[in-house]
Amino acid sequence: MSMCSATRQACKQAKNMSQIKCPFLKFIGHAIPASSLSAVCQTLRDQCPFLQQSEKPKLNTISQSISSPHASRLSSMKTRGLMTPAVQSTAIEADLAEISNEDPELKSASKKTLEVHNQNEQQQRKEAARKFSKARPPMPLKAHLALENKLEKLKSEGKYRTFVNVERHVGEFPLATRHKTGVRTKPIQVWCNNDYLGMGQHPKVLDAMCDATRSCGAGAGGTRNISGTTIYHTLLEKELAEVHDKEGSLVFSSGFVANEAAISTIAKQLPNCEIFSDADNHASMIEGVRNARVPKHIWRHNDLEHLEELLSKADPEANKLIVFESVYSMDGDIAPIKEICDLADKYGALTYIDEVHAVGLYGEKGGGVAQQRGLSDRITVISGTLGKAYGVHGGYIAGPAVICDAVRSFAPGFIFTTSIPPAVAAGALASVQYLKESNKERDIQKERAEFMKALLKEKGIPFINSESHIIPVMVGDAKLCKKGADVLLEDHGIYVQPINYPTVPVGTERYRFTPGPLHDEKMIIDAVEALDTVWEQLGIGRI
Repeated sequence: MSMCSATRQACKQAKNMSQIKCPFLKFIGHAIPASSLSAVCQTLRDQCPFLQQSEKPKLNTISQSISSPHASRLSSMKTRGLMTPAVQSTAIEADLAEISNEDPELKSASKKTLEVHNQNEQQQRKEAARKFSKARPPMPLKAHLALENKLEKLKSEGKYRTFVNVERHVGEFPLATRHKTGVRTKPIQVWCNNDYLGMGQHPKVLDAMCDATRSCGAGAGGTRNISGTTIYHTLLEKELAEVHDKEGSLVFSSGFVANEAAISTIAKQLPNCEIFSDADNHASMIEGVRNARVPKHIWRHNDLEHLEELLSKADPEANKLIVFESVYSMDGDIAPIKEICDLADKYGALTYIDEVHAVGLYGEKGGGVAQQRGLSDRITVISGTLGKAYGVHGGYIAGPAVICDAVRSFAPGFIFTTSIPPAVAAGALASVQYLKESNKERDIQKERAEFMKALLKEKGIPFINSESHIIPVMVGDAKLCKKGADVLLEDHGIYVQPINYPTVPVGTERYRFTPGPLHDEKMIIDAVEALDTVWEQLGIGRI
C-alpha cells in the first residue's frame, strides 16, 4: 500500500510532523467503528507518517482531525458497534460515498478503508462463531445478549456481586489470606462470616470429620432412602431433637432446602391450609410459601395487630401455619415470639420458626431464642442450620415426630437429593454436642458485639442497634457501599461484604458486621477506625 497523494503533499509542506493534518484521517474516525479502529491503524501505520507518531491511536485523538462538515456524523458512527455487520457495512459505504464526493482526493483511500473494515468484520464474525460453537448446547446470540445486558445493568447500578477469594487458616481465624488473580496474596481480617463462634476450626469438629472420612470415605453415596443414611446422620438427628426438646428432627442438604421443603410440604399435606408469613422472611421461606400453592397472607414485619387482623378474617375451620424468624439476619431484630404464640393458640394455628441465625448462639443448650425465652414448647416446628454457629454445613427441622415423618415421606427436596457426606454429619454432630454444654463462646461473642456497638456510637457511624449479635452498618447507597467495601479491603485489610438489593431494599444498603469470640478488642478498635476513615474519605453520612 502506498501513501496517498494528499498525505504525501501534506508531509512535504509541514515543518515538523506535529503540524501534519492528514486528509485521510478526516474521515477514518467516523467511518470506522471504535472496535475496528485499532486494527485499521495498525495495518496503515507502516505507510503513514502521522500514525507512526502515536503508539496507540485512539478515536478521540483522530476525531480532532475531522473537518466540521463530517463532525456531525461522528456521534452516530460511534454506535456502529451495536449494529449487525451487514447494516454497519451499508452505513459505512454510504458515508464513504458521501465523503468521497465531497473530497475526491479521498476516493481511493475510501475504498481501501472499506476493504480493511470488511476484512476486520469477517475476522470478528469468525471469532464470534468460534466462541459460540464451543458452547454445548449452542447458545443463541439473542439469549446471550439478553443476559449480558441484565448483568451490565447490575454493574452500572452498583449491585453486581463479586466474590472475594478467601483462604481461612485453622487456628488463626478471623485472619485469612485473600487470593486475587495477578495480584500477590494479601492478609485480611474477615468480619462478615456466619461461622459466628469459630466452630468451623474447632479441634473436636475437625477430628470428628477426619475420623469419619477415614472410616466411611468422602460421600454418602446416595439419597437418605437409598444407602445415604449412616450412623452419623442418625445420631445427628437424635442430638438435634434433644437440643430443641422435640420428638424428632430431619437433616437436609442446606438451610434453604430445609425451609422450602418443610413449609411447602406441611402446607400441602394439611387439608384446607392457609399460610401467614412475615413480610421480612428469608427467601427460602418465601419459596416454601410459594411452592405450597395454598392461600397465603403476608403480615407486616413483626406487626402483631396486622397478624391478628389476618387470622381473624381466615376460615375458622382452616388449618393455619404461621411462619416467621427469630433473628432477622439483615436488621438483627428479634421477633415477638411469645405474642405470636399467643395468637397461634387463640386462632388454632401451627407455628414454624426459623432459628438459623440463633441456634448455637442462644439458649442454655444452643437451641435458639425460643429456648432462651423458655418458649420452645410453644413452637410447633423449628428450623435451623448447621452451617453458621455450628460451623459445618447443612440444615434441619425439629418438631413433632408425625411432622418430621410427613416431610421425610412427601418432600421432594428431601427425597430426591443426595445425603450430606458422613464427615459433614459427624462434624456437625461434634459441634452440636460441644455447644450443648459450653456457654463460653456464646458469652464472649455477646461481649464483643456490645463493645463494637459502643465504638461505632462514639464515632457517629450509623448502625442498627438491635438486641442480637448482628451489627448492620448503614450506608444507604449501592455504589457508595461497594466503593467503601473496596477501600476497606484494599487499604485496611478489612473484609466486609456490601449488602444490597434484593437482599435488602434499595436505599438501605449496608455492611453486616458479625464480631465473634475470636475477634479480640484490638481487632475491633482497628476495624472501627478503618470505618471512620472510609466514612470521612467518601463523605458518608453520620449520626
